Amino acid sequence: MERQSGAAVVATTTAPLATGEPIFRFFDNRQKYLLFVNTCSEKWVVAQRVAMELGNIYPRPPAVRIFDAGVGDGTVLTRVMRAMHQRFPTLPSYVVGKEISLEDVRLVLDKMPDRLFEHPATVLVMTNMYYSEAPWLVPNSMAAATGLMWHELGLTGTTAHEFEQQITDLQPFLSEHWRARISATSGNPIYDRPVILVLYRDDHKFLLDQVRPRRGAVQADYDLIIASQPYRARASVEFKANRILAPLAKALAPGGRLIAIHSHGNDPGLEIVRKIWPGENPFQTDRRQLLRATKLELGSAGRDHNFNAYPDARSLFRYEMHTLPNEISDAIGTSTLWAAWNAAIYVAQIDDQRLSSALADRAYLDATRNVLQKHGGLWFWDESFVISRKRRLG
Repeated sequence: MERQSGAAVVATTTAPLATGEPIFRFFDNRQKYLLFVNTCSEKWVVAQRVAMELGNIYPRPPAVRIFDAGVGDGTVLTRVMRAMHQRFPTLPSYVVGKEISLEDVRLVLDKMPDRLFEHPATVLVMTNMYYSEAPWLVPNSMAAATGLMWHELGLTGTTAHEFEQQITDLQPFLSEHWRARISATSGNPIYDRPVILVLYRDDHKFLLDQVRPRRGAVQADYDLIIASQPYRARASVEFKANRILAPLAKALAPGGRLIAIHSHGNDPGLEIVRKIWPGENPFQTDRRQLLRATKLELGSAGRDHNFNAYPDARSLFRYEMHTLPNEISDAIGTSTLWAAWNAAIYVAQIDDQRLSSALADRAYLDATRNVLQKHGGLWFWDESFVISRKRRLG
């Protein structure tokens, strides 16, 4: 997986691709990912930005439809679902999450019993499919379609604890089927077989009859698509537009909105990185370049869409590393320095080969300490943009 909001199931590796190019995937290292997620506020702030879009959508029967194009550990999606319940408390919801990491799927499902309790008219779908497949829940190839694993579970009971028990019982199913391997051509994780898991409350099955997906007859038509960190920073503009943004834009309903978010740089995090690797510039494409490329990729279909870059005041937002009020002082603890260093190199997607040499002496800790003391902490910029589909009037 690219630098998505979740870490992939495969560990960092330097095995060569079929092209002879090495695979450097520091940002798929699960331990470093979890340290970043739990020491920084990115998930919270991203969820707040995404929730703003709920005021701009116009759901139509039978449900509010949301697609998360890289669920990660589920923090963003869970918070957006809470906000959605507040805004649309009585409307059924159809929520589809794409995630190839088995560990992240477990974390997502662990957060869902409370969502299903508060908003019982919810259909939750988890899948490991590609961007070009997942919104429609249809594999591209006949071979993948033949091996498709479709599992539907109506949760019985009325309490979050009962739902939790039944979701926990899915662990053997997930371990057996939610598997991935490294692509020999791209170096990205790909599924062994496509899997679709459909969850809903059995006591609302009648109400959700028109909401639940049917195998081979699934519409996309999403009111809101979340694409938070869905690609590698260093991936080409063409790759990001062709493989990710354009397919997602095609899955929008009339009036639907796709919000995309990625790292921006020009912050203390990048300052730390450049003290060790001067001139490092992982963030080479901005929102305007991506919007132009996506519009070009969509071709005539792009006439139905609006491409909204927005001014910096709306597009850019900041998140921080959590620190105690007195933690940034003349003597910063090693654990704080390590967490800050980890966050900086995770966001910048520095590969393990370069990290090995940087960790040979204390220069990286000194650089981190200097930047934290200079700015009184550590923070990062994210950049957002929106692709919306025009509404049909009348």
